Amino acid sequence: MSPFFRPRRSMLYVPGCLTRYLNKARSLKVDSVIFDLGDSVLIENKENSRRNVVEAVLQGGYGRRELVVRVNDLDSPWGQDDVRAVAKIGIDAMLFPNIESRDDVLAALKALDAAGGSHLPIMVMIESPLAVLRAEEIAAASDRIACLILATSDLLTQLHGRKTPDRIPLQYSLSHVLLAGRAYKRAVVDGISVDIKDMQSFEQACRLTRDMGFDGKSLVHPNQLPYCNDAFTPKPIDVAFANEVLEALENAHREGRGTIMLNGRLVEHHHIGAAKRVLALADMIRQLEAA
Repeated sequence: MSPFFRPRRSMLYVPGCLTRYLNKARSLKVDSVIFDLGDSVLIENKENSRRNVVEAVLQGGYGRRELVVRVNDLDSPWGQDDVRAVAKIGIDAMLFPNIESRDDVLAALKALDAAGGSHLPIMVMIESPLAVLRAEEIAAASDRIACLILATSDLLTQLHGRKTPDRIPLQYSLSHVLLAGRAYKRAVVDGISVDIKDMQSFEQACRLTRDMGFDGKSLVHPNQLPYCNDAFTPKPIDVAFANEVLEALENAHREGRGTIMLNGRLVEHHHIGAAKRVLALADMIRQLEAA
């Protein structure tokens, strides 16, 4: 498993311009808080939002939640200042938008290191057709990449696609980015759903990407939290089966057998890693929710 492995069932964007949202995030049942200095913040509020986020992180109170800051584009008037302001305040990762190549990843790391953040992993946003096509190049660019986060709303617009319940216009892109991420042991998280009040389609979107293999989903409203947390949480039956797999394969290996039938399913050596991942994730989630 990656050294950056942790629950990312829910990654909530919190605009830095609204201090009441920054405060509310301390009490929400969310795995990761993404303090947003980017698209959700108007130009006139950029610098004030940066100050708000720095103050909120330094004040603390977010418990075990993963703290991530999405900075502005590095070539924007605010990007470099964003990186310098938050690199050393105690966040867990920095999220860079509009990454479309290996060079973009290296530029992000260079800026972060120059700001004193060489200890931090990064996350990258995949939000354009070019980024999807270069997903393997991006995922392979550095072992400091903790997570690939799709911006599916932006991507759908650029594809000239339509929003459908089955997400057919996005399924190739979702699969391609997931494949690239898994090839290099990166976490991969689905994009937001823009219909805030349509919980049925949100839940369907969560379960679709859960079944594909995604680690979680990004979101923009606390009302969506219960659905993505539930979808991406290993169920008791999953945990029980993982324990059975480990025990049964251990016994089989002692007897000189490499594969077994367990509850009507063929179980092989590669299932060991999957079972251990389920158990580790379930344990991390228990600790996170207890805190």
